[in-house]
Amino acid sequence: MSAVADFKIVRNSTVGTELTEDKAKSLSGILGVRHLKDGELLVREGEADQTLFILASGRLAVTSKDANGVEQAVYTMKEGECAGTRAFVEQSPRKATLRSVGDAVVYTLTPADFETLLETQPRLAFKVMRALFRVTHANLSRMNQESKELANYISKTQGRY
Repeated sequence: MSAVADFKIVRNSTVGTELTEDKAKSLSGILGVRHLKDGELLVREGEADQTLFILASGRLAVTSKDANGVEQAVYTMKEGECAGTRAFVEQSPRKATLRSVGDAVVYTLTPADFETLLETQPRLAFKVMRALFRVTHANLSRMNQESKELANYISKTQGRY
């Protein structure tokens, strides 16, 4: 198990879509690597950790508490996807819990490590931020579509389930 992020995985992730091989290698050089066992907690909802996560291998369960405080499944992340964009950019608490489903490898990027790129490689920092915007926009678009479909379902059935 490597303690260094693989630039090829970074380049094929949602964060690395625009990166050249050299830029992916540079970004990989500042990423941390976490090896998770099945069921291991990566981050808990409400924590102040603002780390960005890139799923290098395996799967991660994304859960969130409902209005009654019961943890509900939200999504299962696949390899190459990232999580924590909002917490990373806004420096705000986590809105979901992430836990491994089977063994997983996660690359981590802290805001402090990312900020080193602003001085040394501003174009790389710009491309990473643009990728994070695309991820956030895609998530928002998906949620809007699901909301629209739910409203359409409810109106067609007059609220009957």
